[in-house]
Amino acid sequence: MAFRRDAIEISDEARALHREAPAVDLHADTLMWSRWVGYDLLTRHEAMLPRHAFAGHVDLPRLREGGIGAQYFGLVSLPVSHAGNRAVIDAQIDELERAVARSAATGGGGGAADGRGAQLVKADDLAAVERANAAGGVAALMGIEGAHALDGDLDAIEHFARRGVRYLGILHFSANDAGFPAYGWGRRDDEGLTPFGRELVHRSEDAGLVLDLAHINRKGWFDVCALARRPLYCTHTGVAGAFRHWRNADDEQLRALAATGGAAGVIFAPNFLGGDGLEPVVRHLRHMIDVGGEDLPALGSDWDGMIVPTRGLHDASCLPALTTALLRAGLPARVVRKILRDNALRVLGAASPRSSAAAT
Repeated sequence: MAFRRDAIEISDEARALHREAPAVDLHADTLMWSRWVGYDLLTRHEAMLPRHAFAGHVDLPRLREGGIGAQYFGLVSLPVSHAGNRAVIDAQIDELERAVARSAATGGGGGAADGRGAQLVKADDLAAVERANAAGGVAALMGIEGAHALDGDLDAIEHFARRGVRYLGILHFSANDAGFPAYGWGRRDDEGLTPFGRELVHRSEDAGLVLDLAHINRKGWFDVCALARRPLYCTHTGVAGAFRHWRNADDEQLRALAATGGAAGVIFAPNFLGGDGLEPVVRHLRHMIDVGGEDLPALGSDWDGMIVPTRGLHDASCLPALTTALLRAGLPARVVRKILRDNALRVLGAASPRSSAAAT
């Protein structure tokens, strides 16, 4: 049984902008479903739960339909320390590499008939994303959600960098060796990065990984911003200035992130947006611009992350509806392009080339 899709409206101008600047989404948790239940990235799926809840939001056909040129896949493990999490992350990378190999062998998979242009291509730097998009393909990038995935070993940073991981989220929903979450087990609002966490910042940047501030507590956020030598991500978040919630970054946090040259991806979950539909997403993005400038906002859907997506953005195929809403809200196409693509890729480009330690 498939459930009814939300009605969406997409303008010709939005479609043209996606052709010119294929979008980048900073966070989807699809690979955990590939590992758990064999979810096929190359096959088009339909929602199996009301409101398109929890999963089934991203696959190659819908990424292409939605004008998305690069998808960061979050690599998820149980948010506890020293419990075999490194192997869980490696297993998800293996899932992606198998999907990429099948895509190359079948001209894209999922019954696609347009050959190389339909391919899912693993990418680990800006040049690889641009090559994939120039060939009509979709770039697949990876980021780790939570430093507990290192199993307490900083050398794992170089291991994951060699496997193509491009960002490292320091926290998830529990405390770990590096610091403390904004919410969850082990929360400590008055403590920031640990000594392990401070060394993690330096080792990650040396390996060419972008640090991700999603889920970190406020004090840790400012610690990372002060230590960082390169631009940062907050891959999936709302903003407190648009809707006050523990999950959302306040104006001071946004300014600190913007000062690093970083980018923040707006989440597509209505419980964090403070409303359902496209208008709350637009409101959060405009607030980011008002506080941190037009180089700050990006997209961080959190599709497949057990969320109920906001109406109008129920899966990856719908993204041009948001572009339509942004243009109709009066944002110049130049600024919308930054939100869709340029801001996210600018941060990725600043992390390249990787250090010799990560490249050998």
